[in-house]
Amino acid sequence: MPVTEQLRRTLTLILAGGQGERLMPLTAERAKPAVTFGGMYRIIDFTLSNCINSGLRHVYVLTQYRSRSLEDHLRLGWNFLPRRLAQFIAPLPPQRATKESWYLGTADAVYQNLETIHAEGKPRVLVLSGDHVYKMDYHRMLQDHLRTGAAVTIGAVPVRVADASRFGVLSVRPDGCAGEFAEKPERPRELADRPGHVLASMGIYLFETDVLTQLLTEDAARADSSHDFGKDVIPRAIRGGRVFVHHFVDENQKDEPYWRDIGTLDSFYEANLDLVAVTPQFNLYDQHWPIITLQHNEPPAKTVFADAPGTGRRAELLDSIVCPGVIVSGGRVERSLLSYRVRVEENAVVEDSILHAGVVVGPRARVRRAIVDKWTVIPPGEQIGVDVEQDRRRFTVSPGGVVVVPMRFPFRGPGNA
Repeated sequence: MPVTEQLRRTLTLILAGGQGERLMPLTAERAKPAVTFGGMYRIIDFTLSNCINSGLRHVYVLTQYRSRSLEDHLRLGWNFLPRRLAQFIAPLPPQRATKESWYLGTADAVYQNLETIHAEGKPRVLVLSGDHVYKMDYHRMLQDHLRTGAAVTIGAVPVRVADASRFGVLSVRPDGCAGEFAEKPERPRELADRPGHVLASMGIYLFETDVLTQLLTEDAARADSSHDFGKDVIPRAIRGGRVFVHHFVDENQKDEPYWRDIGTLDSFYEANLDLVAVTPQFNLYDQHWPIITLQHNEPPAKTVFADAPGTGRRAELLDSIVCPGVIVSGGRVERSLLSYRVRVEENAVVEDSILHAGVVVGPRARVRRAIVDKWTVIPPGEQIGVDVEQDRRRFTVSPGGVVVVPMRFPFRGPGNA
Protein backbone atom coordinates (compact mmCIF):
# COMPACT_ATOMS: atom_id res chain seq x y z
CA MET A 1 0.00 0.00 0.00
CA PRO A 2 1.45 3.45 -0.92
CA VAL A 3 2.71 5.50 2.01
CA THR A 4 0.35 8.36 1.06
CA GLU A 5 -2.55 5.98 1.66
CA GLN A 6 -0.94 4.92 4.93
CA LEU A 7 -0.91 8.58 5.99
CA ARG A 8 -4.68 8.60 5.56
CA ARG A 9 -4.82 5.51 7.74
CA THR A 10 -2.89 7.20 10.59
CA LEU A 11 -4.57 9.02 13.47
CA THR A 12 -2.55 11.82 15.09
CA LEU A 13 -2.88 12.80 18.75
CA ILE A 14 -1.15 15.96 20.00
CA LEU A 15 -0.65 16.17 23.76
CA ALA A 16 -1.38 19.80 24.62
CA GLY A 17 -2.75 19.80 28.16
CA GLY A 18 0.46 20.57 30.01
CA GLN A 19 0.65 23.35 32.55
CA GLY A 20 4.25 24.34 31.85
CA GLU A 21 5.07 25.29 35.43
CA ARG A 22 8.62 26.39 34.56
CA LEU A 23 7.18 28.99 32.16
CA MET A 24 5.13 30.72 34.85
CA PRO A 25 3.77 33.41 34.78
CA LEU A 26 3.37 33.03 30.99
CA THR A 27 1.29 29.91 31.63
CA ALA A 28 -0.79 31.32 34.46
CA GLU A 29 -3.77 31.82 32.14
CA ARG A 30 -3.00 29.51 29.22
CA ALA A 31 -1.57 26.08 28.47
CA LYS A 32 2.07 25.96 27.42
CA PRO A 33 1.29 25.11 23.76
CA ALA A 34 -0.78 28.33 23.55
CA VAL A 35 2.09 30.63 24.57
CA THR A 36 3.09 33.12 21.88
CA PHE A 37 6.37 32.38 20.10
CA GLY A 38 8.17 34.32 17.39
CA GLY A 39 5.84 37.31 17.60
CA MET A 40 2.87 35.89 15.71
CA TYR A 41 2.79 32.15 16.38
CA ARG A 42 1.71 29.90 19.22
CA ILE A 43 4.07 27.08 20.22
CA ILE A 44 1.60 24.44 19.02
CA ASP A 45 1.64 25.93 15.50
CA PHE A 46 4.97 24.24 14.79
CA THR A 47 3.72 20.72 15.51
CA LEU A 48 0.46 21.38 13.64
CA SER A 49 2.36 22.79 10.66
CA ASN A 50 4.51 19.66 10.64
CA CYS A 51 1.31 17.60 10.43
CA ILE A 52 -0.07 19.59 7.50
CA ASN A 53 3.25 19.66 5.64
CA SER A 54 3.62 15.89 6.21
CA GLY A 55 0.19 15.06 4.79
CA LEU A 56 -1.52 14.13 8.07
CA ARG A 57 -5.17 15.19 8.06
CA HIS A 58 -6.78 13.39 11.03
CA VAL A 59 -5.60 15.24 14.11
CA TYR A 60 -6.96 15.46 17.64
CA VAL A 61 -5.43 17.94 20.11
CA LEU A 62 -5.77 16.66 23.68
CA THR A 63 -6.40 19.66 25.91
CA GLN A 64 -6.82 20.01 29.66
CA TYR A 65 -5.11 22.81 31.63
CA ARG A 66 -6.36 26.36 30.93
CA SER A 67 -7.57 25.28 27.51
CA ARG A 68 -9.76 28.22 26.42
CA SER A 69 -6.99 30.22 24.71
CA LEU A 70 -5.69 27.12 22.94
CA GLU A 71 -9.13 25.95 21.82
CA ASP A 72 -9.98 29.44 20.53
CA HIS A 73 -6.75 29.40 18.53
CA LEU A 74 -7.60 26.01 17.02
CA ARG A 75 -11.16 27.05 16.21
CA LEU A 76 -10.20 30.34 14.56
CA GLY A 77 -6.88 29.44 12.95
CA TRP A 78 -6.95 25.71 12.21
CA ASN A 79 -10.48 25.01 10.97
CA PHE A 80 -9.63 24.92 7.25
CA LEU A 81 -9.63 21.15 6.66
CA PRO A 82 -12.81 19.88 4.94
CA ARG A 83 -14.86 17.72 7.29
CA ARG A 84 -16.87 16.38 4.37
CA LEU A 85 -13.64 14.63 3.32
CA ALA A 86 -13.27 13.33 6.90
CA GLN A 87 -10.28 15.62 7.49
CA PHE A 88 -10.00 17.56 10.73
CA ILE A 89 -7.90 19.26 13.39
CA ALA A 90 -10.08 19.23 16.49
CA PRO A 91 -9.65 19.74 20.24
CA LEU A 92 -10.36 16.73 22.41
CA PRO A 93 -10.92 17.78 26.05
CA PRO A 94 -11.00 15.22 28.88
CA GLN A 95 -14.02 12.92 28.58
CA ARG A 96 -13.72 11.33 32.03
CA ALA A 97 -15.50 8.34 30.55
CA THR A 98 -13.10 5.69 31.88
CA LYS A 99 -12.03 7.36 35.13
CA GLU A 100 -13.34 9.87 37.61
CA SER A 101 -10.15 11.89 37.28
CA TRP A 102 -8.39 14.33 35.00
CA TYR A 103 -5.41 13.10 32.99
CA LEU A 104 -2.79 11.67 35.34
CA GLY A 105 0.06 11.67 32.80
CA THR A 106 0.77 11.60 29.07
CA ALA A 107 -0.07 7.90 28.74
CA ASP A 108 -3.22 8.25 30.80
CA ALA A 109 -4.36 11.11 28.54
CA VAL A 110 -4.29 8.76 25.56
CA TYR A 111 -5.71 5.84 27.55
CA GLN A 112 -8.75 7.89 28.50
CA ASN A 113 -9.38 8.46 24.79
CA LEU A 114 -9.09 4.85 23.58
CA GLU A 115 -12.79 4.85 22.76
CA THR A 116 -12.27 7.76 20.35
CA ILE A 117 -9.19 6.10 18.87
CA HIS A 118 -11.08 2.86 18.19
CA ALA A 119 -14.04 4.78 16.72
CA GLU A 120 -11.72 6.35 14.14
CA GLY A 121 -10.69 2.85 13.02
CA LYS A 122 -7.10 3.72 12.03
CA PRO A 123 -4.49 0.92 12.19
CA ARG A 124 -1.85 3.17 13.71
CA VAL A 125 -1.59 6.21 15.97
CA LEU A 126 1.06 8.94 15.97
CA VAL A 127 1.48 10.62 19.37
CA LEU A 128 3.11 14.06 19.39
CA SER A 129 3.89 16.79 21.89
CA GLY A 130 2.38 20.23 21.35
CA ASP A 131 5.12 22.21 23.05
CA HIS A 132 8.24 21.72 20.92
CA VAL A 133 9.63 23.92 18.13
CA TYR A 134 11.06 22.07 15.12
CA LYS A 135 10.39 21.09 11.50
CA MET A 136 9.89 17.40 10.81
CA ASP A 137 8.36 15.34 8.02
CA TYR A 138 6.44 12.60 9.82
CA HIS A 139 6.04 10.89 6.44
CA ARG A 140 9.70 9.79 6.73
CA MET A 141 9.04 8.30 10.17
CA LEU A 142 6.03 6.40 8.82
CA GLN A 143 8.18 4.99 6.01
CA ASP A 144 10.71 3.72 8.57
CA HIS A 145 7.91 2.26 10.68
CA LEU A 146 6.44 0.32 7.76
CA ARG A 147 9.83 -0.81 6.43
CA THR A 148 10.93 -2.30 9.75
CA GLY A 149 7.55 -3.77 10.68
CA ALA A 150 7.81 -2.06 14.05
CA ALA A 151 5.19 -2.27 16.75
CA VAL A 152 6.41 1.11 18.02
CA THR A 153 8.76 3.68 16.48
CA ILE A 154 10.37 6.43 18.57
CA GLY A 155 11.66 9.72 17.14
CA ALA A 156 15.14 10.60 18.42
CA VAL A 157 17.58 13.50 18.12
CA PRO A 158 21.12 14.16 19.39
CA VAL A 159 21.30 16.66 22.27
CA ARG A 160 24.17 17.91 24.37
CA VAL A 161 25.13 15.88 27.41
CA ALA A 162 24.51 18.95 29.56
CA ASP A 163 20.84 18.88 28.52
CA ALA A 164 20.35 15.12 28.88
CA SER A 165 18.80 15.35 32.35
CA ARG A 166 15.70 16.97 30.76
CA PHE A 167 14.96 14.08 28.38
CA GLY A 168 14.61 10.36 27.95
CA VAL A 169 17.89 9.00 26.57
CA LEU A 170 18.12 6.05 24.17
CA SER A 171 20.66 3.63 22.85
CA VAL A 172 20.23 1.90 19.48
CA ARG A 173 21.18 -1.66 18.63
CA PRO A 174 22.83 -2.52 15.27
CA ASP A 175 19.48 -3.68 13.85
CA GLY A 176 17.88 -0.28 14.57
CA CYS A 177 15.90 -1.45 17.59
CA ALA A 178 15.88 0.62 20.75
CA GLY A 179 18.22 -0.70 23.42
CA GLU A 180 18.49 0.90 26.81
CA PHE A 181 16.13 3.74 27.75
CA ALA A 182 16.73 6.03 30.71
CA GLU A 183 14.37 8.84 31.67
CA LYS A 184 16.26 12.05 32.59
CA PRO A 185 19.55 10.36 33.55
CA GLU A 186 22.20 12.25 35.52
CA ARG A 187 25.13 10.46 33.88
CA PRO A 188 24.11 9.31 30.40
CA ARG A 189 26.30 7.38 28.00
CA GLU A 190 27.62 9.56 25.16
CA LEU A 191 27.22 8.68 21.48
CA ALA A 192 30.31 6.91 20.17
CA ASP A 193 30.23 8.79 16.86
CA ARG A 194 29.37 12.15 18.41
CA PRO A 195 31.21 12.86 21.67
CA GLY A 196 29.50 15.31 24.00
CA HIS A 197 26.04 14.28 22.79
CA VAL A 198 23.42 11.67 23.65
CA LEU A 199 20.43 10.39 21.71
CA ALA A 200 17.24 11.84 23.23
CA SER A 201 13.65 10.83 22.73
CA MET A 202 11.68 13.63 21.05
CA GLY A 203 8.41 12.57 22.67
CA ILE A 204 7.23 11.37 19.24
CA TYR A 205 5.80 7.85 19.14
CA LEU A 206 4.20 5.91 16.30
CA PHE A 207 2.20 2.90 17.49
CA GLU A 208 0.28 0.13 15.86
CA THR A 209 -3.16 0.72 17.37
CA ASP A 210 -3.54 -2.77 18.83
CA VAL A 211 -0.12 -2.49 20.48
CA LEU A 212 -0.96 0.95 21.88
CA THR A 213 -4.22 -0.40 23.30
CA GLN A 214 -2.47 -3.30 25.00
CA LEU A 215 0.34 -1.16 26.44
CA LEU A 216 -2.02 1.50 27.80
CA THR A 217 -4.46 -1.02 29.25
CA GLU A 218 -1.63 -2.78 31.07
CA ASP A 219 -0.23 0.54 32.29
CA ALA A 220 -3.61 1.71 33.59
CA ALA A 221 -3.85 -1.40 35.76
CA ARG A 222 -0.47 -0.83 37.41
CA ALA A 223 -0.66 0.90 40.79
CA ASP A 224 3.08 1.68 40.68
CA SER A 225 2.91 3.57 37.36
CA SER A 226 3.02 7.34 36.90
CA HIS A 227 1.15 6.74 33.62
CA ASP A 228 3.74 8.58 31.54
CA PHE A 229 5.01 7.48 28.13
CA GLY A 230 8.67 8.26 28.86
CA LYS A 231 8.81 6.93 32.40
CA ASP A 232 6.57 3.89 32.11
CA VAL A 233 5.11 2.85 28.75
CA ILE A 234 8.12 3.19 26.44
CA PRO A 235 10.61 1.35 28.71
CA ARG A 236 8.16 -1.57 29.04
CA ALA A 237 7.52 -1.55 25.29
CA ILE A 238 11.27 -1.72 24.62
CA ARG A 239 11.60 -4.71 26.91
CA GLY A 240 8.81 -6.36 24.89
CA GLY A 241 10.69 -5.90 21.58
CA ARG A 242 9.94 -4.53 18.07
CA VAL A 243 10.53 -0.93 19.13
CA PHE A 244 12.59 0.88 16.50
CA VAL A 245 14.27 4.28 16.49
CA HIS A 246 13.71 6.90 13.78
CA HIS A 247 16.54 9.41 13.56
CA PHE A 248 15.30 12.98 13.17
CA VAL A 249 15.71 14.48 9.69
CA ASP A 250 15.53 18.26 10.02
CA GLU A 251 13.44 20.15 7.44
CA ASN A 252 14.93 23.40 8.75
CA GLN A 253 17.81 22.89 6.30
CA LYS A 254 20.61 24.05 8.58
CA ASP A 255 23.93 22.42 9.44
CA GLU A 256 22.79 21.60 12.99
CA PRO A 257 19.40 19.94 13.63
CA TYR A 258 16.98 22.29 15.35
CA TRP A 259 14.62 20.82 17.95
CA ARG A 260 13.77 22.83 21.04
CA ASP A 261 11.85 21.91 24.17
CA ILE A 262 11.42 25.48 25.37
CA GLY A 263 10.42 24.47 28.86
CA THR A 264 12.09 27.24 30.88
CA LEU A 265 11.89 31.03 30.77
CA ASP A 266 15.53 31.32 29.75
CA SER A 267 15.25 28.76 26.94
CA PHE A 268 12.04 30.45 25.77
CA TYR A 269 13.75 33.85 25.77
CA GLU A 270 16.87 32.60 23.98
CA ALA A 271 14.90 30.75 21.28
CA ASN A 272 12.84 33.86 20.57
CA LEU A 273 15.81 36.23 20.53
CA ASP A 274 17.63 33.92 18.13
CA LEU A 275 14.94 34.73 15.55
CA VAL A 276 16.12 38.36 15.25
CA ALA A 277 19.72 37.36 14.51
CA VAL A 278 21.11 38.11 11.06
CA THR A 279 21.25 34.37 10.39
CA PRO A 280 18.90 32.72 12.90
CA GLN A 281 19.22 29.04 13.71
CA PHE A 282 15.51 28.56 12.99
CA ASN A 283 14.23 29.79 9.63
CA LEU A 284 10.70 31.23 9.70
CA TYR A 285 10.95 32.44 6.11
CA ASP A 286 11.39 29.09 4.34
CA GLN A 287 8.60 28.60 1.79
CA HIS A 288 9.57 24.94 1.52
CA TRP A 289 8.12 24.29 5.00
CA PRO A 290 5.65 27.08 5.86
CA ILE A 291 4.55 27.65 9.44
CA ILE A 292 0.80 28.17 9.61
CA THR A 293 -1.00 30.21 12.26
CA LEU A 294 -4.06 32.34 12.93
CA GLN A 295 -3.68 35.53 10.90
CA HIS A 296 -5.07 38.53 12.75
CA ASN A 297 -6.92 41.21 10.78
CA GLU A 298 -4.63 44.11 11.69
CA PRO A 299 -3.34 47.11 9.71
CA PRO A 300 0.30 47.19 8.56
CA ALA A 301 3.04 47.95 11.04
CA LYS A 302 4.13 51.59 11.10
CA THR A 303 6.94 53.82 12.35
CA VAL A 304 6.33 57.55 12.80
CA PHE A 305 8.16 60.67 13.92
CA ALA A 306 7.07 61.86 17.32
CA ASP A 307 7.81 65.43 16.37
CA ALA A 308 9.19 67.44 13.49
CA PRO A 309 12.32 66.07 11.78
CA GLY A 310 15.54 67.35 13.29
CA THR A 311 14.36 67.32 16.90
CA GLY A 312 16.04 64.01 17.63
CA ARG A 313 12.75 62.33 18.46
CA ARG A 314 12.28 59.75 15.75
CA ALA A 315 11.27 56.11 15.41
CA GLU A 316 14.16 53.64 15.26
CA LEU A 317 13.70 49.95 14.56
CA LEU A 318 16.80 47.75 14.42
CA ASP A 319 17.24 43.96 14.12
CA SER A 320 13.69 43.24 15.27
CA ILE A 321 10.55 41.34 14.33
CA VAL A 322 7.36 43.41 14.21
CA CYS A 323 3.88 42.05 13.55
CA PRO A 324 0.82 43.72 11.98
CA GLY A 325 -0.75 46.50 13.98
CA VAL A 326 2.53 47.60 15.61
CA ILE A 327 3.22 51.35 15.89
CA VAL A 328 6.63 52.66 16.90
CA SER A 329 5.97 56.35 17.49
CA GLY A 330 9.20 58.16 18.21
CA GLY A 331 10.66 55.33 20.28
CA ARG A 332 13.63 53.03 19.73
CA VAL A 333 13.36 49.25 19.38
CA GLU A 334 16.44 47.06 19.08
CA ARG A 335 16.83 43.25 18.95
CA SER A 336 13.25 42.64 20.05
CA LEU A 337 10.04 40.90 19.02
CA LEU A 338 6.84 42.94 18.93
CA SER A 339 3.59 41.01 18.58
CA TYR A 340 0.24 42.32 17.31
CA ARG A 341 -0.96 45.80 18.35
CA VAL A 342 2.16 46.69 20.32
CA ARG A 343 2.75 50.43 20.62
CA VAL A 344 6.06 52.09 21.57
CA GLU A 345 5.65 55.77 22.43
CA GLU A 346 7.90 58.84 22.20
CA ASN A 347 11.42 58.45 23.62
CA ALA A 348 10.65 54.96 24.92
CA VAL A 349 13.41 52.35 24.54
CA VAL A 350 12.89 48.60 24.06
CA GLU A 351 16.00 46.41 23.92
CA ASP A 352 16.47 42.63 23.78
CA SER A 353 12.84 42.07 24.75
CA ILE A 354 9.70 40.16 23.82
CA LEU A 355 6.45 42.15 23.87
CA HIS A 356 3.28 40.12 23.48
CA ALA A 357 0.06 41.34 21.88
CA GLY A 358 -1.40 44.69 22.91
CA VAL A 359 1.52 45.87 25.06
CA VAL A 360 1.91 49.66 25.26
CA VAL A 361 5.26 51.15 26.25
CA GLY A 362 4.62 54.69 27.47
CA PRO A 363 6.73 57.78 26.75
CA ARG A 364 10.27 57.71 28.17
CA ALA A 365 9.82 54.17 29.52
CA ARG A 366 12.65 51.67 29.16
CA VAL A 367 12.30 47.91 28.76
CA ARG A 368 15.44 45.78 28.67
CA ARG A 369 15.90 41.96 28.64
CA ALA A 370 12.26 41.39 29.46
CA ILE A 371 9.22 39.38 28.43
CA VAL A 372 6.05 41.46 28.75
CA ASP A 373 2.83 39.47 28.49
CA LYS A 374 -0.35 40.58 26.71
CA TRP A 375 -2.32 43.79 27.22
CA THR A 376 0.11 45.30 29.70
CA VAL A 377 0.37 49.10 29.71
CA ILE A 378 3.79 50.30 30.89
CA PRO A 379 3.45 53.83 32.32
CA PRO A 380 5.52 56.83 31.21
CA GLY A 381 9.02 56.81 32.66
CA GLU A 382 8.78 53.22 33.98
CA GLN A 383 11.97 51.13 33.93
CA ILE A 384 12.02 47.33 33.55
CA GLY A 385 15.23 45.32 33.37
CA VAL A 386 17.39 48.22 34.56
CA ASP A 387 17.41 47.55 38.32
CA VAL A 388 17.08 43.79 38.68
CA GLU A 389 16.73 43.88 42.48
CA GLN A 390 13.79 46.24 42.20
CA ASP A 391 12.33 43.99 39.51
CA ARG A 392 12.59 40.93 41.77
CA ARG A 393 10.28 42.64 44.25
CA ARG A 394 7.63 43.12 41.55
CA PHE A 395 8.06 40.42 38.93
CA THR A 396 9.46 36.97 38.16
CA VAL A 397 13.14 37.13 37.21
CA SER A 398 14.62 34.04 35.54
CA PRO A 399 17.96 32.50 36.60
CA GLY A 400 19.44 34.18 33.51
CA GLY A 401 18.19 37.60 34.60
CA VAL A 402 15.20 37.92 32.25
CA VAL A 403 12.35 39.92 33.77
CA VAL A 404 8.84 38.56 33.12
CA VAL A 405 5.88 40.94 33.46
CA PRO A 406 2.53 39.11 33.78
CA MET A 407 -0.49 39.73 31.61
CA ARG A 408 -2.29 43.05 32.35
CA PHE A 409 0.10 43.84 35.20
CA PRO A 410 -1.46 46.69 37.26
CA PHE A 411 1.28 49.30 37.40
CA ARG A 412 0.58 51.98 40.01
CA GLY A 413 3.05 54.57 38.82
CA PRO A 414 6.62 55.04 37.55
CA GLY A 415 9.03 52.73 39.36
CA ASN A 416 6.43 52.16 42.02
CA ALA A 417 4.50 49.00 41.18
